[in-house]
Amino acid sequence: MAGSVSPVGEFLGDIDWAMPARTLEPKSLACLSQMGRLAEMVAPAERRAVELLASCADVLHWGQTYTAADFGQHFLDNYGWVELFGTRGHYMNEKVAAGFLVLGPGIEYPDHHHVAEEVYIPLTGGTEWRMGDTPFRERRGGEVIHHASNMNHAMHTGSEPLLALYLWRGGPLAAKSTVTGTVTDGRG
Repeated sequence: MAGSVSPVGEFLGDIDWAMPARTLEPKSLACLSQMGRLAEMVAPAERRAVELLASCADVLHWGQTYTAADFGQHFLDNYGWVELFGTRGHYMNEKVAAGFLVLGPGIEYPDHHHVAEEVYIPLTGGTEWRMGDTPFRERRGGEVIHHASNMNHAMHTGSEPLLALYLWRGGPLAAKSTVTGTVTDGRG
């Protein structure tokens, strides 16, 4: 639509790029074993960025919002994120958070929502995403997926892992999501 700003453009407009660095201890996760495969899966235009992420993964502070008690050990071993900037990131920003989400193959991330508005840009394809009451549908790498504040959403990976860029704004940026769904198929 002419004259309208995309959700990504709106998020980028909210970022104060003069962010002070924060010293965080490196923290690795089991899901990082997927990085080599993820670098092979992305489009050529994103490959260098993913290779760079993979090459510095061991010096970044990777996190997990959930525990094995929430979704099981299989989920935990195949899930993680790194916040590059935000309230918990390597660079401090109180208004917007950005980073990468990794989900291994065969993972169901059940319905959940949060106050923060969110944009995902999957860098790999093949993951099915659901928003609200709509059915799951496969999304392509590079597609912009926008979740308004408190919009229920879920995703599940097939035989390949997912790497997605995320942007959050509004609400408490470090708040844990409210989970409204359950893992029902034994993958999580």
